[in-house]
Amino acid sequence: MAEAGRAGGSPAVQVSVIVPVHNSECWLDECLKSVWEQDFRETMEVSVFNDASKDGSAEIIEKWKIKLEDAGVPVIIGSNDSSQPRGVGFAKNQAVIQSSGAYLCFLDSDDVMMPQRVRLQHEAAIQHPNSIIGCQVRREPLESTERYTRWINNLTEEQLLTQVFTSHGPTVIMPTWFCSREWFFHVGKFDEGGKGVPEDLLFFYKHIQKGGEVFRVNHCLLLYRYHPQAATHSVLEGTIWNHRVRFLEDRVLNSWTSFTIWNAGKQGKKLYRSLSPSNQKKVTAFCDVDEKKITKGFYTYEESEERPKPKIPICHFRDATPPLIICVKLDLTGGAFETNLNMLNLKEGTDYYHFN
Repeated sequence: MAEAGRAGGSPAVQVSVIVPVHNSECWLDECLKSVWEQDFRETMEVSVFNDASKDGSAEIIEKWKIKLEDAGVPVIIGSNDSSQPRGVGFAKNQAVIQSSGAYLCFLDSDDVMMPQRVRLQHEAAIQHPNSIIGCQVRREPLESTERYTRWINNLTEEQLLTQVFTSHGPTVIMPTWFCSREWFFHVGKFDEGGKGVPEDLLFFYKHIQKGGEVFRVNHCLLLYRYHPQAATHSVLEGTIWNHRVRFLEDRVLNSWTSFTIWNAGKQGKKLYRSLSPSNQKKVTAFCDVDEKKITKGFYTYEESEERPKPKIPICHFRDATPPLIICVKLDLTGGAFETNLNMLNLKEGTDYYHFN
């Protein structure tokens, strides 16, 4: 780790590595060592916020503070010393507030950065000032969440903006985020609702709503761990679903006059039932490949207060009228669904959006 740029007075810090910590002793050594191993040659600091850890996290942080500061990297430590953690959103905000870097590099305490991460994302962030910069990842263990990992690593530049509505969440994942401090405060910090709040998803949506861009450095710069203790698992699926539906309505459906839902099964009907009454009225049909559903001819919305109850036609996907909202999971049918979609020669982001 170079002590670059420190001669002749202390220049402004270029990058703050933001590390929220809660009971992370199993992973913290490896995480902070990966900061120490960065090949970034400009000024960098580490901002750690320890959110009521009950394990040996504090001692590990102190140990690495000495080591990092010996290498010319200041370490700022904040903590919530009460008996209860305040949650990931609060911890990340506090770590940002106590830091001073022109750029923020978010690092979860259970993940490990590759040595070139800060350098490559910093270069990208200078080129893309209103962007959240992500990167490709390697999952640990390797075989966990294979579909999700493929999705993270292979989205095209356009899909980083068109696939923001799927159940996978942000198209560049939070543990890889890098952005300017100015842009972070322009978007307006993380939600601090605590356990069960999808703070990264809500921040990402606000970022998009404020005209933010999304950019991915196409190098694997993070070892991204999967384990049952991860905070992600505490968010209820229903909560995320409702946020996703509102975001889809706000960004897309409110400006469409009519559309088709691709999937006459459970997921398609669930989306239909979740829509606002005005958007329900815009659904001209469901489409599907399942002959049994198509033969049935229509879906009756039994829960409706309206009389007669709304009946929505079900047609074959080849006969569907765009635009479409697609409620079929990607990368699950051995390519059959993708082949069907390609056959229609439609443009993603204009003629259709993926929702699942």
